[in-house]
Amino acid sequence: MRLRILLLMIGVWGSVGFISCGSSAPKNLSNRVMVSQSVSSATTFGELVIVDGQNDTVPRVRPIPAGVAPGVMAISPTRNIIAAIDSIGDAVYSANTVNQTSIGKVQLPGFSNSIVVPTANPIGYAAVPSATANGYTFVGAVEVMNLAGPIPSETIAVNNAQTVVSNSAGTQLLVFPPPQPVPTGSNTVTVLVPANAVPPVDLSCQTAPNSVCTLLSGFDRPVNAVINGSTAYVLNCGPECGGTQASVMILNLSTLTVTTVIPVDAATDAYLIGNTLYVAGTSPTNNACTNQTTAATTCGRLDVVDLTSNAVTGSYAITDGYHTRMDMSTNGQLFIGSMNCTEIGVGTYPPPTTEVRGCLTILNTNTNALVFPPENGDVNGLQGFTTREVEYVAQGGNLYVYDTTIDALLINYILTEGIVEVVGNVGDVKAIDFF
Repeated sequence: MRLRILLLMIGVWGSVGFISCGSSAPKNLSNRVMVSQSVSSATTFGELVIVDGQNDTVPRVRPIPAGVAPGVMAISPTRNIIAAIDSIGDAVYSANTVNQTSIGKVQLPGFSNSIVVPTANPIGYAAVPSATANGYTFVGAVEVMNLAGPIPSETIAVNNAQTVVSNSAGTQLLVFPPPQPVPTGSNTVTVLVPANAVPPVDLSCQTAPNSVCTLLSGFDRPVNAVINGSTAYVLNCGPECGGTQASVMILNLSTLTVTTVIPVDAATDAYLIGNTLYVAGTSPTNNACTNQTTAATTCGRLDVVDLTSNAVTGSYAITDGYHTRMDMSTNGQLFIGSMNCTEIGVGTYPPPTTEVRGCLTILNTNTNALVFPPENGDVNGLQGFTTREVEYVAQGGNLYVYDTTIDALLINYILTEGIVEVVGNVGDVKAIDFF
């Protein structure tokens, strides 16, 4: 009886300690990582969880509620605000990363998988392809969100708004249609100036061009862009999305004119560093797994574009699928992730002597060597640090840590399998500190 009472008292003390630790930010903790995760049990809930980026553990800090199934996240350039999309509840939950408290919830009018928080201010933008607006002929919108919620402060009607990309000041937004052909607008990029939009619902795109909305045509299934200053590198998906030719179109954001077209093998995602643009995608025709020993019958392509000559200077066969994630480590390891790829050795752990291959490729840009890690699953998030030679990879619902000096899972007394012990399904990962 006394033993039972003692155990009960220990449990109570532990609970009190947990609550106390959860009431404030962890002390002397830098290099923090925030993870979106969902858990299914008697009830289903989602949270934003802090991971200690110094030792890859989950400190006893109270998570931030984030709906049912938070996944895709966006973070401000100053890393003071983070936002996550609850894919089931069609809502955006945001948090102040400085004091690790909730900012609020914004209820969207439909599903979204693309948000941006372009500045340190709590203003975000979400592309909602199913949104409707009275008086607008087509379907789709960019929702302007005061992240304190509870509903978008403004709706800008945009036909087939699937993906939104912002310049660094948040003064221009590029809006892209879905990757697959749609009845109208599949070769059009919409340019918005949100400051000129008139709330609560702006229909300027119906009468474009004007001070709010400009429609740019002549693209080939555009799906995304990388913006650097006043230059946007627009990714034309081409044949992978039912078009003709994959390419990078260089768009001058000041004049809204295309200055250069660079043909590539495939293009759904890109990473810019200096004068080099790495472009990834999967070509429906040029997809042989050249110089690889693999059971995979199709491979994607990673093209290296030299922006001084505007030419492709190298090409690599990588894992296939629809590429959506790229990140470069401080020591030159380029991580490329995709979804719906050809998986080999699915469901086998530990890896057998035969091949295991998922949706992740690592290119050592110093030696041009390729690594195909033996982990299955879609890659939903990539995040490196400037102070550690590691890369966090959200793949297949797990959070992996890679040692970028050897391009393999980090194995130590904490990470016995290279996996951070985050309970539930990991949807995305963002670093909220770099020092």
